[in-house]
Amino acid sequence: MKNIKLRNAIQHINKSVLAYGSLGAMALFSLSAATQAQETPGFSSDEQALASQIEEIEVMGIRRSLKRALDVKESSNSIVDAISAEDIGKFPDKNVADSLQRIPGVSVDRGWGEGRDIFVRGTDSALNRTLMNGQNVASAFWWANDNPSRGFNYSMLASELVSGLEVYKSPEADLDEGSIGGAVIVRTRRPLDLDPLTINASVEGLYSELPDEVDPQASGLISWSNESGSFGVLASFASQKRTMRRDGLEAFPTNSLYDVTDQHGNVTNDVYAVWGGGSAIFSQERERETSNLTLQWRPTDQWDIVFNAVQSGMDMDNNNQNYLFLAGGAAVDNNIAVTDPRFIDTSDGKQALVGGTLQNLSGTGAAIEPIYRRGAYVETEVYDIDATFEGNGWQAHMQVGITEASGGSDHDQNYWFEGPTRSVINLGPETVEFSYLDMDATDASALTLKPGNFRDFIRKMEDEETYLQGDLTFDVEWGPVNSFKVGAKYRDHTIENNRTTGRANPDHPRFAELEAITLADVSSSLTPKLHEETASAGSLTQYAWLDEDLARERIDSILEDGVWDYNFDQNAHYNINEEITAVYAKADFETEKMRGNFGLRVVKTDLSSSAYQNGELGTVSTSYTDYLPSLNLVYNLSENINIRAAASKAMARPSFQKLSSNLVVDATNGETATAGNPLLDPFYAKQFEIGAEWYFGDAGILSGTYFYKDMSTYIVDSTQVEVIDGQNVSVTRPFNAEGAKIQGLELQWQQELGMGFGIVANYTFTDGEIAASVGDFELPGNSEDQANASVYYEDSNFSARLSYNYRSESYGDLVSGSQRVIAAYDQWDATFNWNATDNIDVFVTAVNLTNEVIYQTTSDGIPGWGFYENGRRFSAGLRMNF
Repeated sequence: MKNIKLRNAIQHINKSVLAYGSLGAMALFSLSAATQAQETPGFSSDEQALASQIEEIEVMGIRRSLKRALDVKESSNSIVDAISAEDIGKFPDKNVADSLQRIPGVSVDRGWGEGRDIFVRGTDSALNRTLMNGQNVASAFWWANDNPSRGFNYSMLASELVSGLEVYKSPEADLDEGSIGGAVIVRTRRPLDLDPLTINASVEGLYSELPDEVDPQASGLISWSNESGSFGVLASFASQKRTMRRDGLEAFPTNSLYDVTDQHGNVTNDVYAVWGGGSAIFSQERERETSNLTLQWRPTDQWDIVFNAVQSGMDMDNNNQNYLFLAGGAAVDNNIAVTDPRFIDTSDGKQALVGGTLQNLSGTGAAIEPIYRRGAYVETEVYDIDATFEGNGWQAHMQVGITEASGGSDHDQNYWFEGPTRSVINLGPETVEFSYLDMDATDASALTLKPGNFRDFIRKMEDEETYLQGDLTFDVEWGPVNSFKVGAKYRDHTIENNRTTGRANPDHPRFAELEAITLADVSSSLTPKLHEETASAGSLTQYAWLDEDLARERIDSILEDGVWDYNFDQNAHYNINEEITAVYAKADFETEKMRGNFGLRVVKTDLSSSAYQNGELGTVSTSYTDYLPSLNLVYNLSENINIRAAASKAMARPSFQKLSSNLVVDATNGETATAGNPLLDPFYAKQFEIGAEWYFGDAGILSGTYFYKDMSTYIVDSTQVEVIDGQNVSVTRPFNAEGAKIQGLELQWQQELGMGFGIVANYTFTDGEIAASVGDFELPGNSEDQANASVYYEDSNFSARLSYNYRSESYGDLVSGSQRVIAAYDQWDATFNWNATDNIDVFVTAVNLTNEVIYQTTSDGIPGWGFYENGRRFSAGLRMNF
């Protein structure tokens, strides 16, 4: 078996030398190690001579990074796609998610202008795992509307940390369960893999067009190892500051039904109406710092011990101001007439109000809600020890570590000003228009402070996991089986969510002082001009807004004089613990034409979910065991063509929010409630895929893969009558229902075009279908079409790359009788690099060149959350490598 591998390697080396020699690329040859000088039976003298002299061939630049990624893909026994560290650096990507979108079948949520969640092969972000060096990374979020999920918060992971990325689309038995779309493996750098002394540094200025700000970015890495190569130290640091602004024309659909009365007294029953909508500006000062310390020790040729510590933190104080119209939130809810109402039909056979004049002159017709999130943060830490011992024909491996994350805000405080006026609204798939008949939004005196609507969240989400893994691998000669691996892993994972809520006390003597304040008392200017790309003729693009310094002086000074009442919010609390024990066995096999692996992973999950119900803290526990077989095959049809096939059973656990055991009864009527369900079954999928790969030239590939996933269950919300404290209550909670089927095709093309030019492109078609019994809607998280393409140019002094990313419309939850839809989105990015000296590069990048915006609606055409513009970003800087 080893002879076959070495012969193939020599053939590949011969092709590489010829290909790169014809291109005039740089290559490095060195003498081999003693083990390579040994004669290998079955090889000719010429082959043995070549094998004894060649240790490494390294081609520089973009071609090198593409070649390295293809080498990972070609040599893998599973269906894997990869990105090398250099390619990550040469894209204008600031975090790992932005880099992952270049891989076939992977799309990214860009709601905040930077990748945060990934979607793989039509599956929701919560159904995909991210592992760092094979282990989980704890994750948390800062925003009050974010709930803990199985997905990873990629905004925390700076691209400078990474030596390479691999996306496993077919599982192996020794790889953690929990992914149905794909498992992302993030590889960090190790000192003994680098030159004895390596120093990298970069400085950069980032210009964000929308806020019109320039922010500094810097990173550095130093790696040292001793002369014997037995000990090394690596330290890296990345600091990124980004001033964000996001303009949003928003509307907030709900599932509430209203009776709408027109000016003639005609009543239309059971109508959906947006709670309200507005013209919003979000601003954030985002400061991310990521540090990494790695110690690597090889006391003998047999031992390799690595300690890895990663800390990543992001401070992100932010504010959101939204000048609102209020439909269901004020007018319709109070049975106020709507003049000339306009309705559209919804998918469930009802109607939705999308136009008309809201006659709420004496009530609340307009409002502004400034929200300031102070002390907003996210922190993630990983401490890991990875030890490997190479015996004679066997290998032992052990890994132990802990990962922790926390996120939230010290204060998530909203102010609220409102005023009486009639409002005219006009809503459509790309239209949010509203105006006020009795006031001017630029007149700050038109709105008065309403402290009864104040609230302040002090919020903390915590995530922690400890893990211990050990396995043994044996070289065997069991027919075609040449390697056998057995192992076990234990994980103890706890996630907890807490919130303290503050309200202004109306009985406090100073409460009346607050009611006398108008927006004019705390406003010093108008907003900048908003919604350059999304506004239509009737959109609100400028208004009076709150000045934070004036608000602290006039409002907060009163609130802090004892007006705030803070109480622990039992409804927001939950604590979920999972103890997961896995054992696995995997066999690698190889014949002259075929190789691969097969194995079985057995996983036992013990879950306990604690939350408050009716003021009492209770715990619900459950346990289940899963058997997850996997098979991966690679058939060498010819020297350059591989046929791949894989079959497996995969599982993914439900999100933590859905597993919460809390139950919240609606305080207004006592007849309805929402709840979680800790007894939910996991998602299961029987998977199959087959594909072909043709490797041509040197960094060229043409491939296609068909994949099919049969998901046995899907989770939907259902309302049922339950008896609570002796009363019948309609409780909405998640339940398992029939599953979904996903099938698709991935195509990949990568080729040098000559004269320094090349192309990298891929396309993925995904067809997702929910079981008929679940409902008539589209598979959440799925985009039918995804495409990525990059054209690059490179010579000895310059390189440039123009990249395009496209994702067709994708789907979310059910609302207002239909389904939330994110419209198709595409984006152009570019980067240019000049090798000023052997050690210094000058680079320029551009992100979102055409200033694309994100449109969110329902499938029936009601704006759903909003239309968001993040603006273009440009940067310039230096990279230094020594």
